[in-house]
Amino acid sequence: MASIDTAWLPPAERFDFWQELVARESVPARISSEHADDFTASARAVDLGAVRLGAWRYPSLELARTPRMIRSSDPELYQLALPLSGHGVMSQERRAGSLDPSGFALIDTVRPHGSTHRPDGSRRAPVHTVTALVPHAALPLPARRVAALLAAPIPADTGMGALLAGFLRQVVEHPEQYDGSDAPQLDRIALDLIAGTLARRLDVEGELPVEVRVTGLRSQVEAFVRRHLDDPELTPAAVAAAHHLSLRSLHRLFAGTGTTVAALIRTGRLERCFRDLADPRLGHLAVHQIAARWGLRDRAHFSRVFRAAYGISPREHRERAIRR
Repeated sequence: MASIDTAWLPPAERFDFWQELVARESVPARISSEHADDFTASARAVDLGAVRLGAWRYPSLELARTPRMIRSSDPELYQLALPLSGHGVMSQERRAGSLDPSGFALIDTVRPHGSTHRPDGSRRAPVHTVTALVPHAALPLPARRVAALLAAPIPADTGMGALLAGFLRQVVEHPEQYDGSDAPQLDRIALDLIAGTLARRLDVEGELPVEVRVTGLRSQVEAFVRRHLDDPELTPAAVAAAHHLSLRSLHRLFAGTGTTVAALIRTGRLERCFRDLADPRLGHLAVHQIAARWGLRDRAHFSRVFRAAYGISPREHRERAIRR
């Protein structure tokens, strides 16, 4: 993980440094900005292996990658960009798409492209974008298929796109939560979610390798469980029905992962109860009320599974948290 901020440089050197940074961490491009005389920007790069993530904050700018640049430097990458703030337009292959937080924008670095980036509010407010660079060879979809999505809208607020957006943000904004040994697994998850998101948009999920489809479906199930932990009716059977699976197929989906859907539900609920019991802002709620907020309505059962998980009763945990 590397973090860089141009604020440490003299104003006159910042813009040139930023162009060099973009060329090194992404691909060479021609950049212009009305803030070139004092370009305050920052970047963070997280290298997972095949996939390289970036978090970028910068003022308004325009960017173009020309045929000449492609001839001199052609790493054969796809770049998936998710604006978190700001807006603009990205163009490639005679197609132009909006840049805004509702969706991803995909470009192919082997083809000329251009983009404009503008802040939402103040003239000097930063644009904030998360990117993922993926080698052509690492993506299990033919280039002719992917070409249909270049500079086209790819929703990031529903379905697989929402899962991918959440994953990318989590990893690139909180890299301190992971260590080097996590990189191969994170890389595999990133590739599978990117492939699944693009395939879903193209309606060609059947062309993906089985293991990629399994990872995508498993991620959807896990996200569904997290969203519905407060529902007392959340059970493996309910999860299976919501995903049009038999209960046996759902169990098979998690075979070999070291967990089950029932364990995901139980652990997720207990973790949230553990957190809320230590929150002084929720001190007006009784222990059983906090448990009920997370779908655990049987008081005796809650106390039993909480003690089994944490070695103390819910009440003891709350009292210790208050004393700290």
